[in-house]
Amino acid sequence: MRVRKLSDCYKNLSNKNYPIFLLGDAKDILKNIEDNSVDFIITSPPYDNLRDYKGFCFNFEEIAIEIFRILKNGGVMVWIVGDSVINGSESLSSFKQAIYFKEIGFKIHDTMIYQKNNFSNPSKTRYHQIFEYMFVISKGNPKTFNPLIDRKNIYAGYTSFGENTTRKRDGSFTKQKKRVIKEFGMRYNIWKGNTSGQENMCKSIKHPATFPLWLAKDHIKSWSNEGDIVLDPFMGSGTTAVACKELNRKFIGCDIEASYLEFAKERMK
Repeated sequence: MRVRKLSDCYKNLSNKNYPIFLLGDAKDILKNIEDNSVDFIITSPPYDNLRDYKGFCFNFEEIAIEIFRILKNGGVMVWIVGDSVINGSESLSSFKQAIYFKEIGFKIHDTMIYQKNNFSNPSKTRYHQIFEYMFVISKGNPKTFNPLIDRKNIYAGYTSFGENTTRKRDGSFTKQKKRVIKEFGMRYNIWKGNTSGQENMCKSIKHPATFPLWLAKDHIKSWSNEGDIVLDPFMGSGTTAVACKELNRKFIGCDIEASYLEFAKERMK
């Protein structure tokens, strides 16, 4: 595994050796990737001023346009983002970004919630903040959806209660057959779990803001298949890279800070 330079041109990605680590600004890196070539993107961009990324910032609109160009038709991106509180008001940067994605041609396929098992900054004027948005954004209709069926049904083994009906557009009802409730059902769109800090307790992750490995793996399993090309344009400590290695996906990651890429390579080993 070596860090590739921006001068490398990434055409015909199907013939490359993976994983690929790219050093440079995402707005420049993505311009070197061919149209309609990436199956799935998952990332958590450096939003607002919630963390210090060694002074780096990013041009959101320019990067968004490049993401639309390189994502395959039917491809999906999970954009994990939150908001800061400025002068007593949430910034709403997350929603501004989601609206812009829609304006340039994406579909907002789902607005999911990552609910953390703890919180880092107790608040005295509002309820404790324990979640981030996970915008599931698609280029056309998603070509892949592998739902995770691991939600325990409390009524497993029973038949559905009452008379099953579906209301039609004219207001009338269509009867459906009774069914036996299965042991497990599909997840809801609020995912609750450990933070990266809880997941890596007593370990050193050399990055100011990381998302947990379980979160990356579960989205990768949901929206891509084995052998697919997965991109993280703000790869940071390399969590997505590790998830791709475990799940047999082809990984491309880039970051503007060389030390983060070196740490990501060590995690891959």
